Amino acid sequence: MSDYERQIVLDTETTGLEHRQGHRIIEIGCVELINRKLTGNNYHQYVNPDREIDQGAMEVHGITPEFLADKPFFVDVGPSMMDYLRGAELIIHNAAFDVGFLDAELERLDPNSPKIADVCGVHDTLLQARKMFPGQRNDLDSLCRRFEINNSHRELHGALLDAEILADVYLAMTGGQSSLVLEASSDSDADSKSLVARVNFATLDLPLAQATSEEKQSHAQWLSRLDEKVDDKCVWSRINESVSH
Repeated sequence: MSDYERQIVLDTETTGLEHRQGHRIIEIGCVELINRKLTGNNYHQYVNPDREIDQGAMEVHGITPEFLADKPFFVDVGPSMMDYLRGAELIIHNAAFDVGFLDAELERLDPNSPKIADVCGVHDTLLQARKMFPGQRNDLDSLCRRFEINNSHRELHGALLDAEILADVYLAMTGGQSSLVLEASSDSDADSKSLVARVNFATLDLPLAQATSEEKQSHAQWLSRLDEKVDDKCVWSRINESVSH
């Protein structure tokens, strides 16, 4: 479980794959969580990169130079973006990619500018997924299928849309139930289809119960005894390690 009260699920779209080759950010999407609850205080910005976009990148996100022609440059939005991010833990899928691009943009503004990791925590859900599901596909679409998260509306990549989907995936990966599905059979339906009611817990003001330090210590001792019995780390110890990292 994260020690941060405020978390920002972040995604970017770019002109290409490598910032060291001069590629730039063209879209930033952020979703805010406070105490694991969606707040609606999101951040979304398109950015004029002042350069061409690789054809392969356009096929992924569908963003064209024509669409970005009247959008602000990063120099115009970077400071307000940093004000929004500062002090939060960033939840990013393949964090090295997005953080690398963000750091490169900040360095263009000011060579002495602090790096993202200097002002924010960073949690990589791709590294977490690889620890939880070794040897399996751990891209965002695969995780959506694994956790039964509906992403059928994701025809193209988009920073805000992907951040919203990743927020659901992150809550599921870290044991936080994000929705409740209740199924009941309909007698009046000739095809006997299920009626499905969904309760979105992210919209509810639920109390957050935290374990005390004594409870955490007792739990750790219990896991240690269980590890000894199986002559290895039990599954709960491995999950704890993946979540804490």
